[in-house]
Order: sequence, then structure tokens, then C-alpha cells
Amino acid sequence: MAIRERINKDFLYYFDQGLCLDAYKVFGSHLIKDENGKNIACEFCLYAPNAKRVEIVGEWNNFTMNQQELYCIDEKGIWYAKLEGDYEWQRYKYLITTKSNDKIYKADPYAFYSQIRPSTDSKVYDIDGYKWNDDVWMYTHPKVYDKPMLIYEMHLGSWRRKSPNGEFYMFNEIAPMLVEYLKDYGYTHVEVMPVYEHPLDASWGYQGTSYYAVTPRYGVPKDFMYFVDLLHQNGIGVIMDWVPGHICKDAHGLYMFDGTSLYEYPKEEDRENKEWGTANLDLGKGITRSYLFSNALFYMKYFHIDGFRVDAVSNLIYYLGNQNRGINHGACDFLQRLSTHIFKEDDRVLLMAEDSSSYPNVTKPASIGGLGFNFKWDMGWMNDTLKYFKLDPIYRKYHHNQLTFSMMYYYNEQFILPFSHDEVVHMKGSLLNKMPGDQWQQFANYRLLIGYMITHPGKKLLFMGNELASYDEWHYESELPWGIKKFPLHDAANRYVKELTTLYKKEKALWQKDYDPLGFEFIEADNKDQSIYIFARYEENRESHIIVVMNCTPNTYHEYKIGVKGDYNYVEIMNSDRDIYGGSNQINPKPLKAQKGKWQGQDYIINITIPPLGIVLLKSNLKPKRQKKTVKDEEISKSKSKTKTSSRKNV
Repeated sequence: MAIRERINKDFLYYFDQGLCLDAYKVFGSHLIKDENGKNIACEFCLYAPNAKRVEIVGEWNNFTMNQQELYCIDEKGIWYAKLEGDYEWQRYKYLITTKSNDKIYKADPYAFYSQIRPSTDSKVYDIDGYKWNDDVWMYTHPKVYDKPMLIYEMHLGSWRRKSPNGEFYMFNEIAPMLVEYLKDYGYTHVEVMPVYEHPLDASWGYQGTSYYAVTPRYGVPKDFMYFVDLLHQNGIGVIMDWVPGHICKDAHGLYMFDGTSLYEYPKEEDRENKEWGTANLDLGKGITRSYLFSNALFYMKYFHIDGFRVDAVSNLIYYLGNQNRGINHGACDFLQRLSTHIFKEDDRVLLMAEDSSSYPNVTKPASIGGLGFNFKWDMGWMNDTLKYFKLDPIYRKYHHNQLTFSMMYYYNEQFILPFSHDEVVHMKGSLLNKMPGDQWQQFANYRLLIGYMITHPGKKLLFMGNELASYDEWHYESELPWGIKKFPLHDAANRYVKELTTLYKKEKALWQKDYDPLGFEFIEADNKDQSIYIFARYEENRESHIIVVMNCTPNTYHEYKIGVKGDYNYVEIMNSDRDIYGGSNQINPKPLKAQKGKWQGQDYIINITIPPLGIVLLKSNLKPKRQKKTVKDEEISKSKSKTKTSSRKNV
């Protein structure tokens, strides 16, 4: 259907009221084909209600003004032009004359593709026609609430580099390498930092200019479709970072688009985000909502995206993240409506809030007054955990509750435990570099930290490179330090992470009841003097379970008594202190048999070796039952006994 045919009173009403979910079908540049599929024309459509005049300047007219004018076809401020010919791949911009007679050049807010930086032009692109091969994934993958979810967060430009001079791999080149890597570790999802167009590499994509244009840094949009497609074919979901709260202020972007704060707040005090150097979008405006709602559904429909990590949610809940300014009801209503639209399209989609506030009901459905997310990053857990692990073990007993406090509030929301890119940049140091002590203790603490994350209730997220145990923090300008794996301690730490993540995916007790209080039990939570923590994780049937023992000091304990719930044998399935991981090999090689006895509120006791700065996972196995002998068994036994006696006598 031609653009002019789509623009009617219904469309105008829905767009203006923030109810339009496919605005990209009207606005932007759209190729027209003949019956043979040949490009014969291109339609351009722009929303600029406060413009006095709009022209299109492109490489076909040498970006010369006064050549091709768009015409205002509606009192709402919709501008339109149809150009005959084949314009695929052609660069263009809009030249807007404002009501104050200023002339400003703008990229197309709805363009599907852009010219690579430092150019800021939009490009005409045919978004249709990709042949997908992910039907099995799209039709059969389940909801993940009672499934394992291990997310690999990554920046596509610095995972691997194609050449020493910094050349990027394209989406279609990186996809096969990434699939093999993620499957090797057991990751269930990959989360890519923003892939829509942004002018500055150093913003990592969080200061966008063209939300519908997949960045050309890594290829064309259909290359990104292939990227998602291949991951889906291998059972891996794809999540994208999405930033609906603020935009880049570069002149060619959405900022002051037609000479006015079209998408942003009208008041400077609300609009200007001075901390980040960006402008805040007004999520209460109908046109801003239509732009963003359509954008989220665009990525779901055209790119088969499985989820969105929404950035800086606390800055949406409160004006500029300041609780003293009160709740931003327009933004909260936007989030509720966003979740409603997304889950109506596909209720398996992951909608994750990166939220550092204590605002309630973030992961409750919008229908009952929640914000509508189905997951929230547990920023409190992350901060408390890293603060604790940075401490010298001698001081940890004074901060014992930093590792137990999370379970006081944990079941209020559906949490994801994140060790994200934000924790390993800007002089914060890598995870390994945060750890105290000598080299041996640093690596032991690192293994303990990762083990604690994997065994704590909640889905998991690790930023790329955390699995390598690097001393260097992340640098977006270069690829990860893959070469450190040639050093034994780093190689051993990497092996530990790989075996731990693989174990996580295998053991139901570590994920099946993440959000059910019956899935977790503290056995020993208050032993602050020894900095020991012991808890159990349960499967659905509550019989099969894993006991987790953490020792956050360099001391070793032998024959340490632990109370357990039943008459089981306990088998050590993971010990971070094994020598193959770089530890001192204080392990429990044989099954631990539970003995009757009251201890720590339990009816049975086991005795265990607890390694220094280590974490131990013990899995329950029912003891083999002694079978009662029948009369026939007794006769056979006596017969064997006589035979043996007779033989001895003959000898």
C-alpha cells in the first residue's frame, strides 16, 4: 500500500495519541517496485509540524538545495514527496526551514539504514525480503521463568577485531564464531549493546540518533537479520539494549528536530540531561510514544528480537532519576503501555529493567498496577556483592550481611543478577582486579565470586571478558585480551567458568525455582566470625537439591559439620579450589554420608572439608536402601558358606 493511502484520519489520530504501532510503514523512505520487482520510485514522508519548508537533498542531486521539495499534505505537519526512479542505497537528508527561517539538515528519523560515520546521512534501503530459517525457535522456544537463563552481554565492536588496525567484523562474520563460543559455555542468550545508529563509538550506542537504522559499523540490516537467524537456529536468544529515555544532541539527530523540542520535554530543566550530555525524551507525548512503540515492534517483527534491556529506568520513573522531584507518571504510563504492546505481540519476550531504584512492582503486570517488566536487574545485589568482595577477608565479618541481605527482598521482583559492562570500565577495574590479596587469593576470590553469582537465585548476566579473568578492564577501542589464556592461572580460571556455567544449565536445582521461596533455604547464614555461608537450592520435587558452601576467608576447615535435611549421600559436583582451576585441592573426593543428628535446625549431619576462599556444591543422592533377605536368600547364603568351608578343608 502506498504511503498516501495509509495517511487518513484514523492514522493521524492514532499517531497523535501515541497509539500507532507501525509508524515506520508511513514515515521514512520506501521503495516502490513494479510487477517484476524492479525499483521504479521512492516515497519520502516526514513528520515536522513546526517546519516552514522541507526539502530533500541527496547524492542524486549533489545535496543541492531548492531542487526537490516535500509538500505538506496534512494540517498535522506531514510532508511527502514521490521521486521516480531507482533510489536504493542512495544517501539523503532533509533540509528543514524552521518558522524562524533557520535552515537545519536532519537525518531521517525512520530511515532503515545510514551512511557510516563520520557521515551522518540516511540511506534508502529495502528492509523486506530476508528469508528466515528460524521457524523452530520462533514457534517452540518456551518462556524462561522456570528455565536456565545465562546471558552473555557484549559490545560487538570489541569482542573480536578483524585486523590489528581495528577493522570490525561484520554481523554475518561474527555470528558463526559467536555461536560456537556461546554453545561452548552454555549461554542461553546474548545481549548486544545498542545496534541502532549512533555517531560516537565512545558512547557504545547509548546516545542514538536513528533508532530504526541498524548501525553500518557491522554491515547492512539484513546482515543483522542473519546474525539473529543463525543464533536462533542454534537455540540462542537475542536481546538488544534499548534506550527510550534520552537521545544524542548532535545536530542531525532527533534533537530539536524541526526547530522545536518535538520529541523532548519543552522545559529545559526536564529536557537537558547534563550528566550524560544528552536530551531526555518526553514519554508522555503521543508522537514520541508512537515513534518508540513502533520501534520496539519493528525490531521484533523485522529482526525477530527476543527481548529488550531498557536502559536507565530509574531516570524514567523519576525526573532525571531524582526522587525528590517525584514520580514521572507520563514515563511510567509509557512503560506500562510498552509492556502491554510487546506481550500482546509475543508474551515470551524478555523485557528487562536496568533499574537502580527501589520503586515497587517493576516486574508486576501493568494490568495490576505494575510497570510491566518481566525481569529487573538486581543492582543492589551487584553493588553489595562487589563491595564485600573488595574487602580484605579479615574485615569481611563486619560486613557479613552484605551477602545475606539480598534474600530479604529477593522475592519482591523477578531479578537478574548482573555483572555488566558498567562494572568493568572507567577505572573501576576488572572483576579480578577488584579482588584483594596476593595473586593466588585474587584468583580464588574471583572463582568464589562467580560461583556465588551462579548459585544465588535469579537469572544471570556476565559481560564479555569476565570469563577470561583479565586484570585489565574493558576497552571499547580494541578486542578482548584473548592472549591471556596462554597463562596457566588465566586458563585455569577460564576453565572453571566454563565448567560452572555448563553445570548451571544442567542442574535444575540452580534455576527451576528461582522465584519461588521454596527453592532456597539458608542452612547457615550468621557465621560472620568465619565468613561462612551455607544454603540449599531445591528442584521442583524438593527431594533433589544442592547444598552450597562458601568460605570467604583464606582458612581451611576439615570435618566441618553441616546440617542437612535427609538421609542422603552428598556428592561434590563442583569445588572452586580444585587444582585444575588453580586452587589448593582441598576437596571432598568421596560421597559424604549423612548421619542422624540434630544440627543447624536439620535432622542429619555431614562432615565436609571447606577450602580456603572457595565454594563447594554438594548434590543430594538417596542412599541405596538395604534389601531384606528372603527365606530363599538365606538358604542360598548358607549353601555358599558350606561350599566355601568344604573347599578350604579339601585344600
